[in-house]
Amino acid sequence: MNRADYWRKRRVNKRWKRTLMWSVVGISAFLTVLLSLRIYAQIAGAPSLAVPKATVFLDADGHRAGDKFSMERRYWVNLDEISPFVAQALIATEDKNFYSHNGFDYTRIAGALLKDVKAMRKVEGASTITQQYARNLYLSHEKSWLRKANEALYAYRLEIFYDKDKILEGYLNTVYFGHGMYGIEAASRFYFGKSAKDLTLSEAALLVGIPKGPGIYSPAVNKEKSIGRQQLILSLMSNQNVISEEQAERAKNETLDFKYEEWENSKSLAPYFLDTAWQEAKDILTEKGRRFEEGGWVIKTTLNTYHQKAAEEAVEKSLPNDELEVGFVSMDPSTGYITALVGGRHYLTSTFNRVTQAKRQPGSAIKPFLYSAALEKGYTPLTFMDTSPTIFTYDDGRSKYEPKNVNGEFADHPMSLAQAIAISDNIYAVKTFETIGYKAFSNVLDRFNIQSKLQNSPAVALGTSEVSLMNLTSAYNTLAAKGVQKKPTTIISITDANGKVIYKAEKKQKQKQVISSDDAFLITQLMTGMFDPVFNDYAPATGISIRNKQTRPYAAKSGTTLTDQMMVGFTPSLTAGVWNGYDKGKQMTSAEDSRATKQIWIDFMEKAHEGLPSEPFLAPDNIEGVIVDVKTGGLATSSCDQQRLVYMKKKDIPKKLCTDPSIVSDLTKKDETSWHLFPFSLFE
Repeated sequence: MNRADYWRKRRVNKRWKRTLMWSVVGISAFLTVLLSLRIYAQIAGAPSLAVPKATVFLDADGHRAGDKFSMERRYWVNLDEISPFVAQALIATEDKNFYSHNGFDYTRIAGALLKDVKAMRKVEGASTITQQYARNLYLSHEKSWLRKANEALYAYRLEIFYDKDKILEGYLNTVYFGHGMYGIEAASRFYFGKSAKDLTLSEAALLVGIPKGPGIYSPAVNKEKSIGRQQLILSLMSNQNVISEEQAERAKNETLDFKYEEWENSKSLAPYFLDTAWQEAKDILTEKGRRFEEGGWVIKTTLNTYHQKAAEEAVEKSLPNDELEVGFVSMDPSTGYITALVGGRHYLTSTFNRVTQAKRQPGSAIKPFLYSAALEKGYTPLTFMDTSPTIFTYDDGRSKYEPKNVNGEFADHPMSLAQAIAISDNIYAVKTFETIGYKAFSNVLDRFNIQSKLQNSPAVALGTSEVSLMNLTSAYNTLAAKGVQKKPTTIISITDANGKVIYKAEKKQKQKQVISSDDAFLITQLMTGMFDPVFNDYAPATGISIRNKQTRPYAAKSGTTLTDQMMVGFTPSLTAGVWNGYDKGKQMTSAEDSRATKQIWIDFMEKAHEGLPSEPFLAPDNIEGVIVDVKTGGLATSSCDQQRLVYMKKKDIPKKLCTDPSIVSDLTKKDETSWHLFPFSLFE
């Protein structure tokens, strides 16, 4: 071997040695990196798959009524609850080797890297479904090498700790489909009005095409491009033998029925009710030591969808075309369940709930509780008083108060409690308050849990102290329940994301009798008088204007102030309250505004009871009905034409006939010091 060959051979050997050495170093480094990654992954543990989940509201019958989201609209569904066409279309389009690779498709990565290097920028991706899922969960969509490295790291950890089906399920529940919809279930409901499990091949292919560019491929944005991408996906599925050519052709020619234009209407069922239920649920969860931010709650509510629609229809029909606002709520006397709620005329304009958040003057709608206190102080339905114009002094004589009736007129004769409440006489109410005293009235309001700051002034007898419609209607609901208080509620049960029942409402609430059943019945019967023309006097009975729509017994009371109108009433099985007014306290001056409250109330009650048997108010054993003359309170004879059935406690039933001269004498005799004691001579 000559010298030149020797040195040439020696250089070759050195190169091989260097190559071998660097190969060993490279392989060692690669193995070290892999080992380090594995150690890091094991130490870091399985990455969390938690994402914000929708809280779903059900109505009382278990049907979906709405939802609540912390950030993203998403309904998590299991993989077996998704049409198989969705997974097939996704894999064929995004990652055909999904079930065989370990999270990375190296061939696609190499091709994409080559194109990126040539362009000197990030121009093409090669992300697998696992990588995309990692990005959806943990990262932004920024196009940078750092984000790509983090994406790969998360994808590696996902593949180590979770099986392919879990990853696929997670991806389908997190990917964005545009219009605020995250996950296949939300997308399916938005675009097609159906659950993901019911998607056809054609529908599945179209939805899978949207995440590539929701602003481009959403059919709500560009139907032509959306269909074009769908056709491409169906062709890919056919070319990969995922589906047959015949299936692809049928799917391409299928006419799609999009529902996204109906979405706004479909998601707005009872929004004020759901806000109220959500607030109550948050309080319950906090008491149970759970965080409502967890999401994924299934909240079964007391919402009666039929009642809610009846309420919304009544409001829409009678609310004038101006700025007049509305509040409406209905309840079940037997349970306290709130069955419907309308907190305003336009939720999208104002989420302020005028049922729960607003406090307004109830006007004469407070009188049933004033007269409840009066019954406990010895009044009866036939307690007569002089109701002529009266000036009341109070505050140790320093102040005066002169109440007037709505029409400015007064009775020219003594009037019974039964007639006074029917026509809503204000003089009678204030005299009653002066007679029974502040403490008696305040005590009854406290027992009924009417949360109103009561001023020690005669005007409080006419409802000048503010109260919420929810609070007042709940008090009427107690009367409907024969004096037994039931806490109003919107929640039947709460279940967490794992299916565990966290809360269940008690079927039978503890019985709290706040007023005797006898007095509750008497007040109820007195409130039926507002619909009876037999009580007409200087003013008509206050419910006469809606009597023509009445098909069953109702007990109710209306209230009117310069700025507010309320009407609350009930049957034995349902209570409803309505408020109308202006948010800024503007006075109600138009006749159209004034008619709305009673019309909304009667239209709802008639619709809610449609097809149901008429329910009477059943008298307790100690109560007896007697036909009397409205003018005198004496037992009716054929000579007295203004007759009415009035219920009384047996001990209070009058003994004299309406024609007895002594009755007239008693009623026309004025006792200057004790004008409120007129009636008691009737029962001697």
